[in-house]
Amino acid sequence: MSDTETLSKHDKDPIELEIVSPVARSSSPPHDEPPNGPYRLYKRRFVGLVGLVALNVVGGLSWPWFGPIANDMVTDFGITLDQASWLGNIESCIYLPTALSIPYLYARFGLRRCCDFGAVALVISAWIRYAGTVKSLSPNSAYALLMLGQVFAAIAQPIYQVLGPKYSENWFNLKGRTTATMIIAIANPVGSAIGQLLSPLVGGTRQSILVLAIISTAVIPFVFLIQSQPPTPPTYAASMPPTSFNHLARDVIFGGQSHGAQMTGRQRFDFVIIAWIFGILVAATDTFSILTSQIMQPVGYSDDISGLMGACLLLTGLVAAVVTAPLFDRVFTKHLAISAKILLPILGGAWLSLIWAVKPNNTGGLFAVMTILGITSVTMLPVGLELASDLTRNAEGSSAILWFMGNLFNIVFVLVEDALRAGSDANPPLNMRRGLIFNGVFVLVSVLLIWLIKGEQVRKKIDEEKVAEVRVVV
Repeated sequence: MSDTETLSKHDKDPIELEIVSPVARSSSPPHDEPPNGPYRLYKRRFVGLVGLVALNVVGGLSWPWFGPIANDMVTDFGITLDQASWLGNIESCIYLPTALSIPYLYARFGLRRCCDFGAVALVISAWIRYAGTVKSLSPNSAYALLMLGQVFAAIAQPIYQVLGPKYSENWFNLKGRTTATMIIAIANPVGSAIGQLLSPLVGGTRQSILVLAIISTAVIPFVFLIQSQPPTPPTYAASMPPTSFNHLARDVIFGGQSHGAQMTGRQRFDFVIIAWIFGILVAATDTFSILTSQIMQPVGYSDDISGLMGACLLLTGLVAAVVTAPLFDRVFTKHLAISAKILLPILGGAWLSLIWAVKPNNTGGLFAVMTILGITSVTMLPVGLELASDLTRNAEGSSAILWFMGNLFNIVFVLVEDALRAGSDANPPLNMRRGLIFNGVFVLVSVLLIWLIKGEQVRKKIDEEKVAEVRVVV
């Protein structure tokens, strides 16, 4: 039985009506002409949101889990530091093909079944990793199991990230869609932050891996809170059948030359710029998180202070996102592009300022920069995802492309900035100044491209028109 059938059309749960007087519907409309109304909101949308957030948080744990305990992993498992680092790097590599496959899986199986796949992958990853902790195994065998577990974790993580905007579209109307996207989008970074803090606090390396396995297993029941879609859609966009990812790819690459193209040349241009900027900003933030201690230690900051700076970036960003997302839903609902044009240059300037701010005895200045980075970057996360969905009218496809770009650039940024590290004869030794120059200049130049976009919110405009049509009929 499908998820839609599971949620009976005679559901007795309290609902909030977008249209006060529903339009009587006759027989089922043709597949390409979904009903215009009534559009309804179901309170159970929040239950599914809780489930998706919980899975997203746990999905984000494994990527940074081994970073803080890398030195202990080297001692306990007889592996090299580079091998320990690759336990995190492998997730970014596997993420790329997985992210692009999710729109196909969604079209074939639906949102709930995709979440089921992710939950199964989480459990498999958890206990394969734990199997690698058996002391009788050789170092190579143990490492192979740890790496295989990380591969399965990398399959689960993008499922919940990529499908976040689609869940928002399926269940929330125009007054809550951006907020829902924001809550889901920031859940994964929160999980990553928890993973960095928790992994060294729960005992030795083997016990730490066991704790990760228990957490990954304990979160599985949350998947039963998620349903693919409600009996009656909240908006016109939610009532439309999903567009194939192949169609979106042809549309982006060939535009009007593609058969059945729905994006204009201008919209295609805007989407490409948004995907580029989104990828660069995600990569810059993730790379800084990975290399924080390596950036700060050479100039005299301890691991504790470096960790607090990363926490400052995340926490201030979370507060800003919680405040601003409802404003984008209800006040600046038609001004996502304008908001990005204002905030992104500030964000680019903050990244550039790290070239001079990372110096001895500048703790206050660095925390100020971290605050600016957090407020602007996390605020722009749901804006980018929603604006891309509005342009393409394909929430899961555009989300897959944006997160693909973020992880692709993350791999590039980590490798480049690590290669730009100064030598031991530099002053201070092993400093990352050249890496900060690369990061700051690249980000600033990229974010200034936002001034070239028009940012037409096509999906939102159509939804508003359809609601107006129904009200006229009523």
